[in-house]
Amino acid sequence: MLLHTRSNDDEKNQMSEQKKNGRERLRRSMHFVPGANEKMLTKSLETEADGLILDLEDAVTPDRKKESRNVIAGWLREINFGRKERTIRINPLDTPWGYPDLRETMIHPPDAYVIPKPNSLEDVLRIDNELTMLEREYGHAHQGVGLILIATETARGALNIESFGSCPRVVAMSWGAEDLSADLGASGNRGLDGNYLSVYEHCRHQTLLSAVASRVPPIDTVYVDLRDADGLRKDCLQGSALGFTGKMTIHPDQIPIVNEIYTPSLADVEEAKALLEAFEDAQKQGLMAFSFKGQMVDAPHLNRAKSLIQRARHSGVSL
Repeated sequence: MLLHTRSNDDEKNQMSEQKKNGRERLRRSMHFVPGANEKMLTKSLETEADGLILDLEDAVTPDRKKESRNVIAGWLREINFGRKERTIRINPLDTPWGYPDLRETMIHPPDAYVIPKPNSLEDVLRIDNELTMLEREYGHAHQGVGLILIATETARGALNIESFGSCPRVVAMSWGAEDLSADLGASGNRGLDGNYLSVYEHCRHQTLLSAVASRVPPIDTVYVDLRDADGLRKDCLQGSALGFTGKMTIHPDQIPIVNEIYTPSLADVEEAKALLEAFEDAQKQGLMAFSFKGQMVDAPHLNRAKSLIQRARHSGVSL
């Protein structure tokens, strides 16, 4: 398969999409494309992933950082990603590669950068300031590029996560268990029952709370056992029940499962619509709390139903 090339109209359309509020984009599945691997990019473009994360960090050895950066900058210039969100995981700014990652890929900018290992709000603001300078230099819209934070990959980051959302460029938050376990010097992050150990579950919850408090989507971390589809499904169901709106993936086979679980079902949509109608009738009677299908419902249930309808609409569910 030949990669689809970008036309001038494609570039204009993508820049227009980029100017929309990045916090509202559909991010059920955010799929990693390791390094500058054209074969994997081609395969990823054929998937139903909502976004691609072109990875310049962990997937690239130091001797190939510059080469991979140049290739990915070329992809942004030449390749039509269709409706998929185009993101890049850069190297941290305290490495020799972080600033060049931004400068060389901002000529034809992605929709967002995925930021690994932020330790403090100051780290996030440094990237924000650098992007503001590059947007001005290259003639791009101010804050047209968002930041998706992997916010708990270090102990310092986990302790400071609640402040990260105050940067207006942040459009989503995720978390990381693998790098955090390395930072802690732990031998693993899951117990014998397959569930996260308590410190990692805490970071998962903190990411969820911090993202929602900042009014940005919470995205659950990767599931690393590629052979365990049942485990992935369980992980997604748990994340969705908690309130996460999507998940990062590392293999194309994971994407259909993630999309399925993070897309509201028709039954859930019908119930939400019925609840909204019931609220409308109740409000005409001056009521905001009433019985619905044997349960007492009030304002939180109304807000939850509205949120589900909005997610269903973004996911393409027939309403």
